[in-house]
Amino acid sequence: MKAAIGIGLIGCGRAGRIHGRCFGGRISGARLVAAADPDGNAAQRAAHDFGADNWYTDFRRLINDRAVDAVVVVTPTNFHREIVVAAAAAGKHVLCEKPMALGVDECREMIEATNRARVKLQIGFMRRFDAGFCAAKQAIENGEIGEVVLVKSLSHGPSVPQRWMYDIAASNGPLAEVSSHDIDTLRWFSGSEITEVYALAGNYRCPEARSEFPDFYDNVVVSARLKNGSQGVIEGAVSVSYGYDARAEVLGTKGVLFVGGLAERPLTVCSASLQVQQPIVKSWRTLFSDAYEAEDASFIEAIREDRPPEVSGIDGLRAVEVVNAGNRSIREARPISLAATTEVDV
Repeated sequence: MKAAIGIGLIGCGRAGRIHGRCFGGRISGARLVAAADPDGNAAQRAAHDFGADNWYTDFRRLINDRAVDAVVVVTPTNFHREIVVAAAAAGKHVLCEKPMALGVDECREMIEATNRARVKLQIGFMRRFDAGFCAAKQAIENGEIGEVVLVKSLSHGPSVPQRWMYDIAASNGPLAEVSSHDIDTLRWFSGSEITEVYALAGNYRCPEARSEFPDFYDNVVVSARLKNGSQGVIEGAVSVSYGYDARAEVLGTKGVLFVGGLAERPLTVCSASLQVQQPIVKSWRTLFSDAYEAEDASFIEAIREDRPPEVSGIDGLRAVEVVNAGNRSIREARPISLAATTEVDV
């Protein structure tokens, strides 16, 4: 195998630049060799900043670049299926950011294409590589809180959604863009599959979307039933202004654990003004920077060791399945069962 696996970055926005920075010199045994984005300035800037030799405005040209051995797909969700299938056909390994796709059928196509080509497919649930979340998972497996009864996971983001995200048909909404991580956290921490969801949602902070996109929601709460009998609660929000907030609570038969928090660093200031101040995390890019690096390193290890990725296409498919059920629950104002689609033949 080559001394350094050549990485092609497809999508050079905020999350794309995080992966670009990692593969631009922080990941042993890999090197960013090309970047692609429809915005030529973004592609050229990423290539320059992270040491890539080439940049393209068409992802197909990047896929056909002989120096590229694997791609990282960080585009809007509706392009994932086409790019991943094309990359697999060209023999490239794939790290695809979440959400995996818009629908379960698209996820199946992506899994089948990578299986057929015998290339790796890893999905970007970076919380599985975060030190705190990994310690929580280990504590659960060690039986420190007994059997899992309830998993509660939340993500509150400060950013105002990009305009394309307002269209639920094109983005699958905040359940996909924000809460995919929480869905995966429920599955991961419980060790089970979600079989039923009931979701409530509303638009409280994005008035500019109400007239053209009346079904857009910026706040969502999901109650979930899991196959092993445990329970789940997901809370997602965008445009919260106060900072980036990602936390989980796991209640067991013999205890409880908490992971995540608002504090940017372990500092609390109590002043003469009788106020308590604590710096708050402003962005997921700050909070999970180490997790992204560990995620990217794991992808390279899976390629080099020819082993399954730690987060598979099935994990991505499961999250999409729950997102679609949650959006249907919002539309129909009733619980939606996933039991009929629990078994996946891929």
